[in-house]
Amino acid sequence: LKACAKHGVAVEINAHPWRLDLDWRWHQKALDQGCIFSINPDAHSIRELDHVHWGVEMARKGGVPAKRVLNAMRLPALLAHLARRRQAS
Repeated sequence: LKACAKHGVAVEINAHPWRLDLDWRWHQKALDQGCIFSINPDAHSIRELDHVHWGVEMARKGGVPAKRVLNAMRLPALLAHLARRRQAS
């Protein structure tokens, strides 16, 4: 988590109902370290794209605000994050 925060790498919330990791109990620790997140439905078919709602529920349960989720950020915030990543590399 420290390395993700340091380098601006998103921590995945895998939304597949059989996975649901990073476990919601770790979300606050990741937030405290400055991490951002990405919610991934882990879809292997079109029907499984709907799994994303499980990831949203886990993020909410873990206290992750939308402004710290890449695929929920407003466009200006996302572009700023990507610009910081480009400058750092």
